[in-house]
Amino acid sequence: MDLKNLFSGTKNLVGLDIGSTSLKLAEIVTTSQGQTLNRFRQIPVPPGVIVDGVVQDAGALAATIKELFRNSGCKGKGIVTSLSGNSVIIKKVTLAQMEEAELRELIHDEAGKYLPFDNMDDVNYDFQILGDNEFNPNQMEVIIVAAKKTDVGNYLDAITAAGLTVMILDVDSFALETMYEANYEFEENDIIVIVNIGAALTNINVIKGGMSIFTRDFTMAGHAITEALQERYQVSPEEAERMKVEANGGEQDIPDLENAILDCAEPICSEIERSVDYFRSTFGGDFIKHVYLSGGSARIAGLSDHLSQRLNIETQLINPLSKVGYNKRNIDEGKLDSIKTIGAVAIGLGLRKIGDK
Repeated sequence: MDLKNLFSGTKNLVGLDIGSTSLKLAEIVTTSQGQTLNRFRQIPVPPGVIVDGVVQDAGALAATIKELFRNSGCKGKGIVTSLSGNSVIIKKVTLAQMEEAELRELIHDEAGKYLPFDNMDDVNYDFQILGDNEFNPNQMEVIIVAAKKTDVGNYLDAITAAGLTVMILDVDSFALETMYEANYEFEENDIIVIVNIGAALTNINVIKGGMSIFTRDFTMAGHAITEALQERYQVSPEEAERMKVEANGGEQDIPDLENAILDCAEPICSEIERSVDYFRSTFGGDFIKHVYLSGGSARIAGLSDHLSQRLNIETQLINPLSKVGYNKRNIDEGKLDSIKTIGAVAIGLGLRKIGDK
């Protein structure tokens, strides 16, 4: 789904995942073997530049983006990036059957019924028709996505100042949907959940038959685990981060560290469980086939098994390179596991093309 399809006519787009603590670049090319991850690069974002998905310092962000592209060797200038958190509103509504042009006009004129904006002239918005309402064929299900033009403008200004051009502005949750579609087989009625646990934000996306039907973001993620470890062991943020790495396959010098970290992740697990329960109660309790985890904190030791037991749903790390290949000359095979975890959104963005849904 495009929140704002600004330009057209290019084939080689580069995915740019702009997070609160890091930028990730994913360049996908089409070869005779299919889609291939040609380049992947990550760089830290200075603290305070992005808060809750809103750009606070466009100049600093532009400088970081420019450094990322300079070091990546990527020649493409057309960018696909995305919004998340407080900068974007996603709303599922049921409306009478109508044509797309009529629907766009209705959303603009009656936005107050569906979105928390007084004036839609100050908002960029788009929508996607999901299909007929299962209980009333005279109605249809629609997802509306909207963001304030000022918030969108800050992202566009930073990317333009870095010498690049935004071709598609997407949403994190829908980028994960694109990534899933490219890598997994599914039936029309299959329901899966993707949980993306970043540094400051957790995205939850419920997908049915390859299409998003429920999304939720909440501001509790990897930072919350780090802060809980700091408080528990009275250590620095850097030491707390090191402890998380130790518990994920490294040498542990703290007894029962894995369980301690899972305990620190308990508030996040509770929110995930609440979100899944809400979806089940709202959408009729349909069977959920899988839960897939992505994001930097998804690799916490024992988290997949813990959520599997808690949700009673098979839970595992997602693999955005299940069917997407990678260029062995540009990408270190030893870093593949890390890329698979942190790169899901960026790879989903890199898979976008002008004119797709």
